[in-house]
Amino acid sequence: MADEHQFIENGLQRSQIDEFFQEELGRAGYGGMDVAKTPMGTQIVLKAEKPGMVIGKGGENIRKVTAALEEKFNLEDPQIDVQEVDEPDLNARIVADRLANALERGWYFRKAGHTTIDRIMEAGALGAEIVLSGKVTGARSRVEKFNRGYIKHNGEPAEEVVDHGQGVAVMKLGTIGVDVKIIPPGAELPDDFQITEDLDPEELVPEAVEANEAEGVEELLEGEPEAAEAASGGAEAAADEAVETTEEDIEEVIEEEVGTDTGEEFDEVEVPGEDEDVEEELDELEEDVEAEAEELVAEMEEADEDADEGGDA
Repeated sequence: MADEHQFIENGLQRSQIDEFFQEELGRAGYGGMDVAKTPMGTQIVLKAEKPGMVIGKGGENIRKVTAALEEKFNLEDPQIDVQEVDEPDLNARIVADRLANALERGWYFRKAGHTTIDRIMEAGALGAEIVLSGKVTGARSRVEKFNRGYIKHNGEPAEEVVDHGQGVAVMKLGTIGVDVKIIPPGAELPDDFQITEDLDPEELVPEAVEANEAEGVEELLEGEPEAAEAASGGAEAAADEAVETTEEDIEEVIEEEVGTDTGEEFDEVEVPGEDEDVEEELDELEEDVEAEAEELVAEMEEADEDADEGGDA
């Protein structure tokens, strides 16, 4: 099997295992899993709100789940490790399932959404978003959003930092999709920054300090303003003189080219009257237009006469 097909096969198997755990361990507060294949077998780490329900009395439930994994997904010696979720209100999968169950029990969607997102923020999250889509009220589908704090929607932080969970509420009018996004407390985002006071620039950016001293910017700023103004005034005067000299040079070059220095004279050229030529051209255009118009009128009259004769016939 090619490498790309192997990646697709592994991803498909992972999603199927996740769906299996969601169905079997939904009542125990299933919060996600991590799968790692080792030489000794397949290591699976489960996250659950109630690990006792996942394990069962005397480990009975966990043995059933292990046997089902071997039969359905052909896993070699699966080893399941169950871990308790420290803060269920910060786990997007658990929160989505809770909200879906609340909607199925008859909670009004606005009350359920606001209550859930308030609990998420009280747990210390930096930001959260809840999206309910479907037949929330009535027979027409729509989308309702609840936002708090700061949330990322795209880029690498949205994939790595944001915890994403989904759930489904089965109602009488139809299903309602529940989508939950949470940024946990202490998450490091690329656009975070801090302002610190009373720090020495040489300790943080010694190279920039050395470059600044080498260029002597501080010495120029500390200089007397009068000397700077005098220097600027001298520069302006020199620029004016340069402009005057260039103008004089240009005039001399023009005079040499034209021949004023040699005393040559040029005869005046008579230009015919422009007004007379323009009037003659306009008269000719008017005559041409009138002739064309008469020809078009004659052609139209002939076409009308032919049409009348054809209709009489």
